[in-house]
Amino acid sequence: MVNMMGGLLRQVALRAATIPSEIKSAFDESKHGAGQGLRLPEMLKLFIKAIISIDAVYLCIDAVDEVLRKYRSELLRAFRQIVQDAPNVRLFLTGRPHIRGELDNHLTKGAYIVHIVADQGDIARYVSQIIENDNDLDPGLMTEDLKNDIIKAMLEKASGM
Repeated sequence: MVNMMGGLLRQVALRAATIPSEIKSAFDESKHGAGQGLRLPEMLKLFIKAIISIDAVYLCIDAVDEVLRKYRSELLRAFRQIVQDAPNVRLFLTGRPHIRGELDNHLTKGAYIVHIVADQGDIARYVSQIIENDNDLDPGLMTEDLKNDIIKAMLEKASGM
């Protein structure tokens, strides 16, 4: 979590004309403090301080469902704090449907949920085309049954099975 927040802070700081002195001094102090870096609460405060003066900030975080469950609540609480303390922030998260409850628990105020479902036909056509292209390189390696098994498996994975 600290690394992610540090990465976001770094992106914002690099875009600024000058890095705010508070951010510089916090990092300098953390270097000299027995080798211990900044903790999440400090990093979060610095990030909010850095983005509050920007007209609009769009945070796009992909695959939130892939964050380990034991860290996901902490991540979502941090995003809730960012959105509460910095009204100029717009948060866009993607994730599989099974984390919907967690998102509802942490990010309910003003949240819009958009369900996007992959079209099974599009997936089947895409996978079939990839297999055909590979088969053109070395004909005879792929049987029709194997091709159908691969497509079936990909469709099951895409639907979360």
